[in-house]
Amino acid sequence: MAIANENVLVFSRSLFEQLGIFQGFSANVNRYLPAILEKKHNHFMPRAKAETDPNFKQVIPYVIITDGKNILHYVRGKKAGEQRLVAKGSVGIGGHINNDDETLFGLNSFGMEAFQDAVKREVCEELSVAGEFNAIPVGLINDDSTEVGSVHFGVVHVLRCQPGQVQKKEQVITQVELLPIEQLKAKRDQMETWSQLCLDNLAAILK
Repeated sequence: MAIANENVLVFSRSLFEQLGIFQGFSANVNRYLPAILEKKHNHFMPRAKAETDPNFKQVIPYVIITDGKNILHYVRGKKAGEQRLVAKGSVGIGGHINNDDETLFGLNSFGMEAFQDAVKREVCEELSVAGEFNAIPVGLINDDSTEVGSVHFGVVHVLRCQPGQVQKKEQVITQVELLPIEQLKAKRDQMETWSQLCLDNLAAILK
C-alpha cells in the first residue's frame, strides 16, 4: 500500500509520558502494551502525517526469528517502504499496522489476540513460515535520538523456527540468512538502530 493512501495505528506521546518514557530497550511489556492496545488510547492516522509528527508513535511489530542458536538477518532493499532504512542490515521483520487490520480487532478493543494476528500478517507478507506461528512479545523499543525512531514504537517479538521453515517471499528484503549470534554482533555497525538495540539486549530477548 502506498504511503499516501495508508492509515497506520498510532498512540499519543502524552500516553507514553503517562506510562513513563524510556530511551532504548525495555523488557517491561506488561506495563506498556496492554495500555497502548486499549481502543481509547489509539487510532488510525494517515501515514504521511504520522511520519512527521512526533506527538504520535506508530506501533511497529518487530519479530526476531531464531532457531535457538542463530538469528535471521537480512538487508532492506530499495523497494522497502521506509526509505530511511534502505541498505541497512536488520534482525527484525515487521511493519505498520494499518486500517486493513481493523477488521481483525473488532469494534471495541485492540486485544492481544487480534494484535498477534496482525503481527503474523506482517511477517507473512515478507516471509513464508511453515509450522506453528507463535511470536511472543518480549520487549519494547523507543529511540527518540533519530528521525525515524521519534515517530515509531517497536514491539519486539521472538518467533522460534527451524531453518527449513522460513523462506523469503518479498523483494524488499535481500541477503536473508540465519547467522550465529557472534557473527551478527560483528555486523552491528551496519545495522539499523533497532537491530543494534536488540543485539545489545539479547539476554532479555532470548531468555
